[in-house]
Amino acid sequence: MSTKKILVVDDEKLIVDSLRYSLRKEGYDVVIAHDGLEAIALARKEQPDLLVLDLMLPGIDGLEVCRTIRQESTLPIIMLTARSEEMDRVIGLEIGADDYLVKPFSFRELLARIRAALRRASYVAPVTEETLTIGSLSLDQASHRVLRNGQEIELTRKEYDLLRLFMERAGRVVPRNEIIDAVWDTDWIGDTRTLDVHIRRLREKIEDTPSKPQYVQTVRGVGYRFATPEEVT
Repeated sequence: MSTKKILVVDDEKLIVDSLRYSLRKEGYDVVIAHDGLEAIALARKEQPDLLVLDLMLPGIDGLEVCRTIRQESTLPIIMLTARSEEMDRVIGLEIGADDYLVKPFSFRELLARIRAALRRASYVAPVTEETLTIGSLSLDQASHRVLRNGQEIELTRKEYDLLRLFMERAGRVVPRNEIIDAVWDTDWIGDTRTLDVHIRRLREKIEDTPSKPQYVQTVRGVGYRFATPEEVT
């Protein structure tokens, strides 16, 4: 198995030095960036397997770095935030970050999140039906493409995995914990609001009226249900 490469982006020298030392001890190859522009350049040059990204950076901030990288790559991104930056965390998740960790944090918790994110990124789901079609939506598992009314729509990795899960279980209520287990990980230790953010973003891309969803229906207190072909034709 090849060594996984992690790009760590933070302008605090003590944090960078500590993470570089600790992650290398765990067997990872570590690349360091100290500002936003350097982070983008190294992400393109080094092609890391995962990005640990602080939001408060000189030059351009972590949100802009996340937005730029997500437009080019499905690279897993773990954000580092301060306790007072809840809105930034929400925005970060909306623009494509996979997880976040609030400072100060323990290295063991960060390591657990890194390992979980790398597992999810390397997992290849078994293909059942090659193409799933419900209403105007068509999901081609072989090519990893989603069409709406015949036009391809761009989904993040998590949005694609959510849609595939829902379409495979169309007509059935899927509890929140099962969604998190299937799409994030069975040992998920993050904030469950992450799911709500991703559901909202998915609706914005597949629904005609996201505030009155036809496909992804909320079952209050339980989870979500995806419409059957008969309900949307």
